[in-house]
Amino acid sequence: MTEPIGYKDAGVDIDAANMAVARIKKLAQSTFNENVLSDIGSFGGMFSARFTEARDPVLVASCDGLGTKLKIAFATGIHHTIGYDLVSHCIDDILVQGARPLFFLDYIATGKLDPEVIASIVEGLAKGCREGGCALLGGETAEMPGFYPDGEYDVAGFIVGVVDRSRIINGSRITSGDVVLGLPSLGLHTNGYSLARKLLFDVAGYQIDTHVAELGCTVAEELLKPHRNYLPALSNLIEHDGVIKGLAHITGGGLVENIPRILPRNVDVAIREGSWPVLPVYPLLEKIGRVPREDMLRTFNLGLGMIVVCAPENFDLVAGRLSDAGEKYYVVGDVVDGDGKVLFV
Repeated sequence: MTEPIGYKDAGVDIDAANMAVARIKKLAQSTFNENVLSDIGSFGGMFSARFTEARDPVLVASCDGLGTKLKIAFATGIHHTIGYDLVSHCIDDILVQGARPLFFLDYIATGKLDPEVIASIVEGLAKGCREGGCALLGGETAEMPGFYPDGEYDVAGFIVGVVDRSRIINGSRITSGDVVLGLPSLGLHTNGYSLARKLLFDVAGYQIDTHVAELGCTVAEELLKPHRNYLPALSNLIEHDGVIKGLAHITGGGLVENIPRILPRNVDVAIREGSWPVLPVYPLLEKIGRVPREDMLRTFNLGLGMIVVCAPENFDLVAGRLSDAGEKYYVVGDVVDGDGKVLFV
């Protein structure tokens, strides 16, 4: 006679899932505010749409993942930074349009659910949400036996923010003569990891715990450096109508492909190479693989995670507010007549 077969025999452990949810619930509740009208475990998250500070509120939404940076988390067993990276990336994506985050949702999928690992990921999500002033409103944790290798998972984030229509930042007012500032990144952030891993591990032969003199740290420490959340640096500036003409989050595609996303068709941005300190990891990667300069420019942020464009007459205000927020900045270029591309001079 065939033995009884239940869901757990198929690889899905409901008890482990319930344990993870109990841990997640406390972490998520630490991000709640007066606009949250539901609790973790509801079929849908509810958030009040009373936007008292916006006369004509516009919702801004985005979703993203972390690519192969996850491979570093798997190799090190360090999972709490991944959630923070994801929230920061999503916040920055809507910040460039002037939006403040309202709430965040996550999706985590794995082959075998480990409550400790899930809780560690959500710990990072909650930290990022608290820093950004948004609620971790809900999400999904999917156990999918046979779909992911043991010890691996995927995670995606979904964010919704709000901006008053009069304060939307879209780059349409950028004109020749405007000033281009760059705000520093801490490392690769969440892009270029497939190339970086190939160069560091396959070509250079480094291990995850190899200490690299040029970096001043181990490979793991370098590759797990967090993705910055630029909201604290730019919070006061996005409230000043028209002061910031454009913001570009430097993700996949680097400076070359992200800056044109905000440019009118009649201007270029001329970036002055050498006008900011390039992080040590980038010349190291370039040297290891003899990577063509074009590939470096289109793959990595090269030490600049956010680009800010303003009129010359507003430069002192922008620079002062950034300094007041404790933010470093570099004047990296100018807007010139052109056809919507990035030049390096």
